[in-house]
Amino acid sequence: MPPGPRLLMCPPTHFGVEYVINPWMEGNLASTDAATAATQWNALHAGLARLAGIELIQPGDGLPDMPFTANAGLVIGDVFVPSCFRHAQRRGEEPLFTEWATHYGFTVRKLPDGMHFEGAGDALLDRGSPRLWLGHGPRSDPGVEAGLAALFDIETVALRLVDPRFYHLDTCFCPLAGGWLLYYPPAFDTDGIGAITARVPESRRIALSEQDALAFACNAVNVGRSLVVNQASASLQATLRAAGFEVIETPLGEFLKAGGSAKCLTLRLDES
Repeated sequence: MPPGPRLLMCPPTHFGVEYVINPWMEGNLASTDAATAATQWNALHAGLARLAGIELIQPGDGLPDMPFTANAGLVIGDVFVPSCFRHAQRRGEEPLFTEWATHYGFTVRKLPDGMHFEGAGDALLDRGSPRLWLGHGPRSDPGVEAGLAALFDIETVALRLVDPRFYHLDTCFCPLAGGWLLYYPPAFDTDGIGAITARVPESRRIALSEQDALAFACNAVNVGRSLVVNQASASLQATLRAAGFEVIETPLGEFLKAGGSAKCLTLRLDES
């Protein structure tokens, strides 16, 4: 693949809420509109294409959550660590993403059998230090930290998620360029907050309100100093601008019904 920022996306051909595996899906069964979802996804794709190269994977029939490519696995360098989904409804995605990664020249390194891991939904690289933040609890297992530490020469920091609405780390935690951090503190236990505050200076931490957290403002795609997000309040946008970031809003309400937004719909392929 060519150098520079690269993202993997999957068209929402089969997207919909067809089961309930997170609180956002409750009450939203069969409620999505395919045309609106396609329009929103296309707008996100077009906006991101101005910031990064976009690779596509073909959607799998009967896999309505496959557009959430952040959960495909974790990419660092030329290594792809595939996910092992907790819920059976998503396990059909695993071989398709692994085949894609193999085809494009990534070395596939699996975690031990039986260990649940949901990829870059729960594994986020810090943008200011060689550090890998790992969420666990609702989806990924605590043992993922030791497994990934054995694969990569990098500090790993485990954070336990305690609010079921924020079931993946990338729904409540967003490392930004320059070592900044966008996060929603109530999503973490006391130990997790301690781990965050010990590593990220207060001057670089931006804590979200519940309003912004529920709009999935943390589920943003950061490329350089641009931040692509479903929605952010005026006060949050002002804070981000003061920190040197450009905020680009692109509505993704259909995907929120399934518990995902901009970051969930992308997988970063150029992590080093």
